[in-house]
Amino acid sequence: MSNEESPASAPTDDTASVPPLDAPETVVAPRAVVEPMTPRGSFWTRIDRPFVFGFLVTLGGLGAIVLGLALTSLSTVLIYIALALFAALGLDPAVRFLERRGLSRAISVLFVILGLVIVFALLLWMVIPIVIDQISSFVTSVPSMVREFTKTDLYATLAAQFGEQFQDLVVEVQKFLSDFGNLATIGGGALKVGASIASFISGTIIVLVLTLYFLASLTGIKNSLLRLAPARDRARASDITDQITDSVGGYVMGMVVLAFCNALLAFLLYFFLGLPFPPLMATVAFCITLIPLVGSVLFWVIGTGIALFTNPIGALIFAIVYLIYMQIEAYVITPRVMNRAISIPGSLVVIGALAGGTLLGLLGALVAVPVTASILIIIKQVWVPRQDARV
Repeated sequence: MSNEESPASAPTDDTASVPPLDAPETVVAPRAVVEPMTPRGSFWTRIDRPFVFGFLVTLGGLGAIVLGLALTSLSTVLIYIALALFAALGLDPAVRFLERRGLSRAISVLFVILGLVIVFALLLWMVIPIVIDQISSFVTSVPSMVREFTKTDLYATLAAQFGEQFQDLVVEVQKFLSDFGNLATIGGGALKVGASIASFISGTIIVLVLTLYFLASLTGIKNSLLRLAPARDRARASDITDQITDSVGGYVMGMVVLAFCNALLAFLLYFFLGLPFPPLMATVAFCITLIPLVGSVLFWVIGTGIALFTNPIGALIFAIVYLIYMQIEAYVITPRVMNRAISIPGSLVVIGALAGGTLLGLLGALVAVPVTASILIIIKQVWVPRQDARV
């Protein structure tokens, strides 16, 4: 048999296609009809129980309103807590300085607290009574200051320059300050200032007590917060936290040093130039120059304006000397004090100070720069490496 011949047993194409006679008949099941799926509606279009839905939404809105009202009522307490935490971070470098000298954490905290209490007691005992007395003297001496101002050469020059309008303005101011009813109003304002000072003292005591608690338990607070991070990221989170606390603490200490320098200069200038109220102006200088960027300029305007009413020559000397000091502070003192504490671009300092002052007033302006520095640290340590790891 040749290779081309098929075997006899092999069926042909015709016989292969015919099924055997005794084969069972196969039943073909009908195919299931697949209907096209319609997209399900969103949550807002599938409200099966509109009454329940409206009730839950109303409860959520009321809860949000109640929470907002509670935060508004607690705004003063929250500000106290923020200031105390800010002060504790500012005092922490002094505690760690004593720790590096061989003292324990508890003893270091005790020494820093005692020093803070002594400084605060001296402030209450020496400065506050003088400031209150000089505020009252300032309010009562304003009319005489205006009358003395009208006898100066500067008044004659301004009157010759602006004519009767300037003279009428000075006359109206003198009438207002010479009227007994207006003086009573000013006296009431002085009483309100005294009440504000009393409220300030009580708030300061509260902040001081909270600062002591925060400073004593700062390490425990940091460790407790680090426990909230995953275990694999705690070492990195601890390093970032230390960088943030170091920058905030250094910034606070630096701002206190700069404000003290401004206050000392203001006291010396007012004292040696014979200008009125040196302790009061030194206190005002210390409080205002704590505001970053604009604090020194603002006090320069205030100090020059008050000195102008009593001694124009002294006001000119004060303005020139303080302006020179502002340049020295900006280019010599501030870089040396702040360089180790915080390093952020000047544009971000301006933007942060403006935003913080707009949102939270003086407190926002104070904390804007360290908050901005903390955000930059987080971006550099967390966000940038994560972006660099992506391909």
